[in-house]
Amino acid sequence: MKKWLVIAVVGLLVILSACGNSSGSGGSGGESKADGSTLDRLKKEGKVKLGVANEKPYGYKTSDGDVTGVAPEITKAVFKEMGIDTVEGEVTEFGSLIPALQAGRFDVITAGMDIRPERCAEAAFGDVEIRYGEGMAVQKGNPKNLHSYEDIAKNPDLKVSIMAGANQHEFLKELGVKDSQIETADSISSNIAAVSSGRVDATVMTEATLREAVESADQSKVEEAKPFTQPEIGGESVMSYGAAVFRKEDNELREAYNAELKKLIDSGKILEIYKEFGFGEDNLPDDVTTADRCGQ
Repeated sequence: MKKWLVIAVVGLLVILSACGNSSGSGGSGGESKADGSTLDRLKKEGKVKLGVANEKPYGYKTSDGDVTGVAPEITKAVFKEMGIDTVEGEVTEFGSLIPALQAGRFDVITAGMDIRPERCAEAAFGDVEIRYGEGMAVQKGNPKNLHSYEDIAKNPDLKVSIMAGANQHEFLKELGVKDSQIETADSISSNIAAVSSGRVDATVMTEATLREAVESADQSKVEEAKPFTQPEIGGESVMSYGAAVFRKEDNELREAYNAELKKLIDSGKILEIYKEFGFGEDNLPDDVTTADRCGQ
């Protein structure tokens, strides 16, 4: 009798264990396999949650509360071709975008984010959507005669403000600017205000963002540094290459996105979106790929 009792108990445990395993997670983003992939979910729901940084003209919120900018509009066009018409955009701090994506707050993030190896280690970039250079804002009249990142490095008494989490921190460090010279802020307007008030001597950011910010600022106190020499590191230009970003496990979603993005580029429709936000043919992707950027 005891032998049969043991067999019955073991059998019951096996059944319970099997039932427990059937409800475990297995799909991308913590979904079970029965729920399908993230792409399946987005198509079923007909909407996607998009994370955007507040960096005009790459991405920003309008006075009506809509999220727009060159990067979100590219993403909207791509998802529309994928059969997903509703894109729910939310603006957040640039440095919070990848952590929020990883946490499942967004399905994809897009901010013209430069493809860099340290970011590739945390998330999966789509194909290149846009490329762009750097710019600098200084106090009115450019009293310190600043026309390059190297000019800041030459004078350790100078201060520069940058966006928290932005590429410019590494660019400046590579060119000899000390940590003690660098301040960070969480918004473009705060960086411009730091220059206008005289707390710092310059702020640096991407060219299109800087030009937009200066035009919106008090131009009696701040101006774009002209001429400006694009920085070079190791003999190569630090031209940035922006792309949409996905969770690493969402390969199917990323590949579907890339396929429609290619059509958008090949048809020339992406250039129409560029022009709405002050970009042009010089910003079109070249031969540099996402794999190239992640491998640097």
